Amino acid sequence: MNNAEALKKLQETELDILLAIAKFCEEHGIVWFMDSGTALGAMRHEGFIPWDDDIDIAMMRDDYDRFIELASDGLPEGYSLQTFSNNDAFAGLFAKVYKDGTEFRTKETREAGCEQGIFVDVFPYDVLASDEAQRARQTKIARAWQSISYLYHAKSITVPHKGLAGALERFGCRCAHYVVRACTNRASIERHFDAAVEFSGPASDMCMILSWTAMKPCRIDDMIPPSRGMFCGHDLPVPAHTDTYLEAMYGDWRAIPAPEDRRTHLPEFLDFGDGSTWSNDGGAA
Repeated sequence: MNNAEALKKLQETELDILLAIAKFCEEHGIVWFMDSGTALGAMRHEGFIPWDDDIDIAMMRDDYDRFIELASDGLPEGYSLQTFSNNDAFAGLFAKVYKDGTEFRTKETREAGCEQGIFVDVFPYDVLASDEAQRARQTKIARAWQSISYLYHAKSITVPHKGLAGALERFGCRCAHYVVRACTNRASIERHFDAAVEFSGPASDMCMILSWTAMKPCRIDDMIPPSRGMFCGHDLPVPAHTDTYLEAMYGDWRAIPAPEDRRTHLPEFLDFGDGSTWSNDGGAA
C-alpha cells in the first residue's frame, strides 16, 4: 500500500465514522456541523480536501455536553468516545470518536501511551466574555492549559518551523515536558482549563474553540443554526454563514494552494482493522 492508497483508505474510514456520528446526532437532536478544513473541503471540493487526512466537526458547548453524556456508552457498536476524562493518556481537551479495532499511531500518542484509533475530532465552541480584558484572559488561559496538556503527555510536539529554528523548538518542548510533569497533574490541567471556559459576567456574541490554540473567534450567528453542504455525496451540516466563516479562517478559501503548500500529515502507522496496515517506512500488509 503506497501513501496515496493509505490516504484514500484513511479518508474512507473517517467518512464511515462521520456518518455514524451524523446518524447518532440526528437520532438525539444534537446540533453539529463540519468545521475547519472539513467545512472547507465540503464547500470547495464537495468532500475531502484531496490531500487532507482528517475530519473535524464541532458543536456549541451545550450540544457538545449532551453529545459527551449520550455518546459515552451510547454510540453504535464498533465506535467509542475518547475524552480527557475517560482516557488517562488523552491530551486533547476536546473529544474524538474512534473506530474500534483500528490504530492511528503518531510519535506523540506513542510517547503518551495512547492507543489511538482512526478518529474524527469533535470540538466544542465556547461563548467568549463580553469584556475584552476578560475575553483576552479567557482565551490566553485556555490556550496555555491545552498547550501544557500536550507537553505533559509527550516530549515530541509538532512545531511550526523547520531547520535550526524547528530543532530549537523541539529541544525546548522536550525540556518543558519534564518541567510540566514535575509541576502539575492531569486534574489540575482540566480544572484550570474548565475555569477559563466557565467565565463570569456578560457574554459576547462571539465564540471559539478554546482547545484549538490557533483558532480565531467567530460570531455565534455565523455558526448556528447550521446550513447544509455536500460531503462525499452526503448532505451534511456546515456553519450557518459558511462563506463568512471560511473567509475569516482562510482568507480566499476558493483558491487552490500551490502544490508545495499542500500538507498531508499521515501518522507513523495505520491499522485499518481489516487486516491491512500502512507505515511511514513503506511497510504494509
